[in-house]
Amino acid sequence: MALPRPRSLAGQLFAMQVLLVTLVVAGCAVFTYLNTREQAEEAARTEVTVVARAIADAPSVLAALRSEDPSARLQPYAERVRLDTGITFVTIMRPDGERLTHPNPELIGQTFIGHTEPALRGETFTESYTGTLGPSMRVVTPVWADGEIVALVSAGLAVETIGRRVADQVSGLLLVAGGALALGAVGTWAVNVRLRRHTHGMNAAELSRMYDYHQATLRAVREGLLLLDGDGRIALVNDAGLELLGLPDEPVGRALSELDLSPGLVAALSGEPPVVDEVLVTEERVLVVNAAPVSGGSRRGTVVTLRDHTELQELAGELDSALAFTDALRAQAHEAANRLHAVVALIELGRAEEAVEFATAELELAQALTDRVVDAVAEPVLAALLLGKAAQANERGVELLLTEDSRIDDGVLPSALPPRDLVTILGNLIDNAMEAAMGAAVQSATGATVADRAGGAGARVGDVRAGARVWVRARADAHELLLEVSDSGGGLRGESAEAAFDWGWTTKPARGQGTGARGVGLALVRQAVRRNRGTVEVDRAAGGGARFTVRLPLRVGVA
Repeated sequence: MALPRPRSLAGQLFAMQVLLVTLVVAGCAVFTYLNTREQAEEAARTEVTVVARAIADAPSVLAALRSEDPSARLQPYAERVRLDTGITFVTIMRPDGERLTHPNPELIGQTFIGHTEPALRGETFTESYTGTLGPSMRVVTPVWADGEIVALVSAGLAVETIGRRVADQVSGLLLVAGGALALGAVGTWAVNVRLRRHTHGMNAAELSRMYDYHQATLRAVREGLLLLDGDGRIALVNDAGLELLGLPDEPVGRALSELDLSPGLVAALSGEPPVVDEVLVTEERVLVVNAAPVSGGSRRGTVVTLRDHTELQELAGELDSALAFTDALRAQAHEAANRLHAVVALIELGRAEEAVEFATAELELAQALTDRVVDAVAEPVLAALLLGKAAQANERGVELLLTEDSRIDDGVLPSALPPRDLVTILGNLIDNAMEAAMGAAVQSATGATVADRAGGAGARVGDVRAGARVWVRARADAHELLLEVSDSGGGLRGESAEAAFDWGWTTKPARGQGTGARGVGLALVRQAVRRNRGTVEVDRAAGGGARFTVRLPLRVGVA
């Protein structure tokens, strides 16, 4: 047998609100009833006191008391006052308690039932007492003449009469309480309907479980998720979003303009216009951004997703380097085959000495750079990179030179410095320098621009080799690693030097286009440098080209 489903959160709150409204209304009704009864008793006490004092002070009463038959004159007067004021009784008596008036004429002449001692002392007092007409609220006051008490006046209102007055007021109170209860019930019902619609009829346990799933999902998703409200303020962001954007721990409620984000990134995240797979670069990452508005008649906010393509771009760069190495090796293999054929031909021609001389010269030329790199750079990753780039440069007609003061001893670079970042930094700087040197050499040799060369104009490799040079300087000590790459190109000036590290910036034309190729190498260099708390600068080299200088701290605390 299935257990009954717990009442929904809206239903639970509805029951609690109905109970609360009922208790509040009932409490107010009881309080008002008690207060009304107290006020009715106080009003009755005041009423009978005023009537009794008015009779005691009346000159006609004093004159009647001095007559031979006081009752004959006072009884009609007392009844008239009683009927006019609506009180229960008016009794005028002598100081010894003998009644001179009474609503029941048969009781005239009998002794007053009640207390009179305080009145005989000259005081006016009230009390609740049960007399001949039943329980009543009564007052007794003295009648003075020439400084003496000559009579007493008592006026009273029956408790039953007071109860009827209270009942009349309670009837109105009950009507008001019923109206308040009905209004509260209608309001509670309206709130319940709205709450049920927003909670989809779920109970508290289901909402709590959904919240737990929601939080777990946000933490598990590797893509960054950012929700903005209609005013452009952050409504929700997951852990991946905080990491990818470098946001503070508590950014919810803050506008994007208040955060340390670039203007381009803020514009893309705002989703105006919607953004689809747009690549943006932060200080440390390459992000693919998608932003779409949430609308339902009016703009309610923006949903933004972020994908980290930093590693993908770095892997793409490494793949390009590997392909370049492959091309260089293939070219070297082809060149080696040609030289081998030359050596074989010389031997077949009987010129063994010339063959040995030719082979020895070629071997010494190839080994010289290898020995220079291996002696100066003991770091295997950098050494392999430099040798590969040297082969690539030789194939492309560029002379790659390692400066004499370059020196990186084995074990100097810490394990915390990722080899991948070194490949990214130095590899992209050398590639950029070779492109610049080749462009300047081609233009100098042929008199054509880079765009002309892309359209078909060419230059012999020998012409290019004569002027295209790249210098690499690599030094490391106990404190920092210095990587410096300069070229014989045209250099960077003004705004070009500042924009060189921006995503998509380039000076070369795109294939199949006149201009507009998107460059990523230098942007990746800057990111890798910043990840390792280093600096990168660009200025003019001694030969007129561009010089890029990277400094990476090798000891904790060195900025």
